[in-house]
Amino acid sequence: MKKNILVCGIAALMALVACNQNSNVAPAAQNAGSDTTAVAGSIVFFDMDKVMQGYDMANDLNSVVETKVSGIQAEIDRRGKKLEKDAADFQNKMDKGLLTQSVAQVQYQKLGEQQQAYQQYVVTKQQEMAEEQQVMLNQIMDAISSFVREFNEEHKYALILTTSSSNNISAPVVTGDPRLDITDEILAGLNAAYIKSKENK
Repeated sequence: MKKNILVCGIAALMALVACNQNSNVAPAAQNAGSDTTAVAGSIVFFDMDKVMQGYDMANDLNSVVETKVSGIQAEIDRRGKKLEKDAADFQNKMDKGLLTQSVAQVQYQKLGEQQQAYQQYVVTKQQEMAEEQQVMLNQIMDAISSFVREFNEEHKYALILTTSSSNNISAPVVTGDPRLDITDEILAGLNAAYIKSKENK
């Protein structure tokens, strides 16, 4: 559940567009001295995988969620092992004839109740883990979306698309002119904004 936690749901941002007020699309500037030559009105793109891997906020939140999820899973495992041990002890006593029929029935019923309680606990905690991951993803996506909108208020691109190599994501960009790739600008801006927000807190 490391980086793949972040990948799930990125499709929600794959159609992110920041439209310029001008309907005309200007061609990219022919500036050989710059990696990014897109000008106002251009259609540009950024690599979502690279952004998610390099975005400090995403990595920080992912670490926090992983810690919580690991703790929850450890408790699930602990309870499961205890239930298995109780069931094995009961069966051992039955095999050795150490329990009367009435006591065995009571203990058997108790084990059944423990099993039901454990299953309900697992379902509840799995939902809790999924919710933690989804909230984290929503926070990251909201931060990226907000930044890209603010970013485009200055650059005024006609369209900003995303691309991803993840197998479970249908990215709208298959390939494109590297000069229209603004990934490094987006990532640098996101991290700068995140550092500033932490300093303000």
